[in-house]
Amino acid sequence: MKQLKNTLAARHVDDIDDHRLSPTVMSDRDFSRLSEFIQNACGIRMPAAKKLMLEGRLRKRLRTLGMESFQEYCDYLFAPGGMQAEQVHMIDAVTTNKTDFFREPAHFDYLLQEVLPEMVNVHGLGVRTRLNLWSAGCSTGEEPYTLAMVVSEFAGRYSRFGFSVLATDISTRVLEKSRRGIYEDDRVEPIPMAMRRKYLLKGKDKKKGLVRIAPELRSLVKFQRLNFMHDDFGIGDPMAVIFCRNVLIYFDKPTQERLLNRLCRYLIPGGYLFTGHSETLHGMSLPLEQTATTVYRRQA
Repeated sequence: MKQLKNTLAARHVDDIDDHRLSPTVMSDRDFSRLSEFIQNACGIRMPAAKKLMLEGRLRKRLRTLGMESFQEYCDYLFAPGGMQAEQVHMIDAVTTNKTDFFREPAHFDYLLQEVLPEMVNVHGLGVRTRLNLWSAGCSTGEEPYTLAMVVSEFAGRYSRFGFSVLATDISTRVLEKSRRGIYEDDRVEPIPMAMRRKYLLKGKDKKKGLVRIAPELRSLVKFQRLNFMHDDFGIGDPMAVIFCRNVLIYFDKPTQERLLNRLCRYLIPGGYLFTGHSETLHGMSLPLEQTATTVYRRQA
């Protein structure tokens, strides 16, 4: 009996230690402070239904920083020095990054068959001056590399064709992965086999099952960090095509409209904006006309 009591007592001490080592539950006050900051800083809505998601994503940051509570984390984040040191890491933790190569393939068919010929024939882009495309909210790089592949295939019709792809995201973590251009074998399955042979390199260790985007294609894509909530995006080149897909869904309606108007400032008259299949521009005051499902042209 004495041995059993000692065992139970030891387990009780272990339970206390485990509780002390793991972060406590996020209070409503801490959630309110964090969700308000996230919306103001990067426009992402954090309704009460996302409290558990936010709590789960930030636990790793608490462990990394050796903190025992979300209150301690908030006190650190909202201190002047903490904000400077932690803001990027916190935004990396809470942003969602889901993408695929050739996601929503009808968009790339429309780009190849309708948009690119129009850019050449009407605007002389690609043949007289450089054609600029922008993947806004590029995540881990699949979308901008897909754009680079599609335009490269189109460029083969001309003796000289110049283009570049700008790829931006708020998350430094996904931008780092994007720049490396290394993906698991199963991630590149949507890429047509002919393009895989042309634009992908197999890793030396076949057991790891990794491929890398060829350096010639990587050189056509420029990655940079960008916060959609900033008034000036710091982009000097006018864009013929902007892909901003499955980004708007994270913002409320007024924020969506402000963002889209900012994007239009960088789009040439006659340029095209592609949005996600579940996103609508209905009821917004924008200099755009719809030309296909979730495809819009900027009016002159």
